Amino acid sequence: MLDATLTATLKTYLERVTLPVELEASLNESQASAQTRELLTEIAALSDKITVTSGDDDRKPSFAIRRVGTDIAVRFAGVPLGHEFTSLVLALLQVGGVAPKVSDEVAEQVRNLPGEHHFETYMSLTCQNCPDVVQALNAMSVLNPKITHVTIEGGAFQNEIEERKVLAVPTVYRNGKLFGQGRMTLEEIVRKLDSGAEEREAAALAAKDPFDVLVVGGGPAGSAAAIYASRKGIRTGVVVERFGGQVMDTMSIENFISVQHTEGPKLAGALEEHVRSYEVDVMEFQRAKSLTPAAEPGGLATVTLANGAALQARSVIISTGARWREMGVPGEQEYRNKGVTFCPHCDGPLFKGKRVAVIGGGNSGIEAAIDLAGVVGHVTVIEFLDELRADAVLVRKLHSLPNVDVILGAKTTQVLGNGEQVTGLDYEERATGTIKHVDLEGVFVQIGLLPNTEWLGEAVTLSPRKEIVIDERGATSAHGVFAAGDCTTVPYKQIVISLGAGATAALSAFDHLIRTSAPAEEAVAVS
Repeated sequence: MLDATLTATLKTYLERVTLPVELEASLNESQASAQTRELLTEIAALSDKITVTSGDDDRKPSFAIRRVGTDIAVRFAGVPLGHEFTSLVLALLQVGGVAPKVSDEVAEQVRNLPGEHHFETYMSLTCQNCPDVVQALNAMSVLNPKITHVTIEGGAFQNEIEERKVLAVPTVYRNGKLFGQGRMTLEEIVRKLDSGAEEREAAALAAKDPFDVLVVGGGPAGSAAAIYASRKGIRTGVVVERFGGQVMDTMSIENFISVQHTEGPKLAGALEEHVRSYEVDVMEFQRAKSLTPAAEPGGLATVTLANGAALQARSVIISTGARWREMGVPGEQEYRNKGVTFCPHCDGPLFKGKRVAVIGGGNSGIEAAIDLAGVVGHVTVIEFLDELRADAVLVRKLHSLPNVDVILGAKTTQVLGNGEQVTGLDYEERATGTIKHVDLEGVFVQIGLLPNTEWLGEAVTLSPRKEIVIDERGATSAHGVFAAGDCTTVPYKQIVISLGAGATAALSAFDHLIRTSAPAEEAVAVS
């Protein structure tokens, strides 16, 4: 199953395995089991520390990667290729004696978690968010034998998907009950399990000295701002829920100048690595709750976090980005992750052979419809305007597909379901006012972005679209507060533009510090 290049690369990695490992396979006569057997045999041939044995797990095909003579094991149900191949390689290394790459503090938290935790993660091989969750829980099961984890490929176990009504990935169960959906890091998972973690964290944050520049947000704009500020030798902090922001949900990037092609998670990882290469105080997994600007030029602004901690800074750069815009119709929230979803790449495989709708006729909507048409039974595109707004090349491709219908001049009015999952939607023909119905099982919403600015209240001036109003220097209406990226009135929401805007905001913040107050003494010495 592995080509020559991948085999050579894997062999090099497996040379790091120091402890004996068994690949305990539970198989049947299916084609998927034959593929699993072939994959495991090829892996075992690359290391004298790895052997293949037989097992009898209820899920077939599945296999456990088990450290011989111990309770340490990681299990995969299905064939972990695609985005999950990296998860497979890491599991082999970690079970084989290579320590997971987590901080000593977090590793100790995992080892000391009370009770037993049996996790099941449903994923799809095309989901770029799933590996983060899979790899986090795998690492936890290696660090603490009382934690077990099985990764389940939804396409291979449709019966479980149907029974548990899993319509979004990643979906995680703990001890048989729903634990969470969507991207989660290891640290976030530990915080949910360790009840005292948030209180300890808030106390540590509240004790920090004021920053010269505090960046709120870790997407392209926030990352660029942090790098530029730190290079000036001033005390720089970053409050971030997750590095990359909306970039993490972008499958393919082909317009990032000088890089012909990359993927969102890869770019987000590079942004984080670059930020951390400087002396930046990164406060990860934190959400800003409010902003109190300085009362006068040269004063301190305060950013209060969701956990209650308050951070002070001589200047603030807001780069909180945007999120998927919702339809705002009855049934949308009730059936979110029960058929209403926003990521065709992640969740599309869960709707194999089913009828779905894509709401939105821009580039994102039409690209989603084209991708889904190769997986689902039928796609209905619903566009509010009287024509599709996507690029002509995408529209031509869409119209060439036999299992796609397009409804123009239509306004979605309601998402319907049976209490457990979506069964259809209603829309209004705008020309006639007639209400019509479409039977379907999935709704993919692709109608643009909404700025993440609610937390600001009246701290800075917002536009009618709730975007932060900025000038050419990235300055807001508040003293010492700057903004950059998709949360602002900048007219084009593009990665490369956000990077430039972040740099502009950082340079403006530095200029503000020079003109209104002296930076911290140590910063002056460095600069």
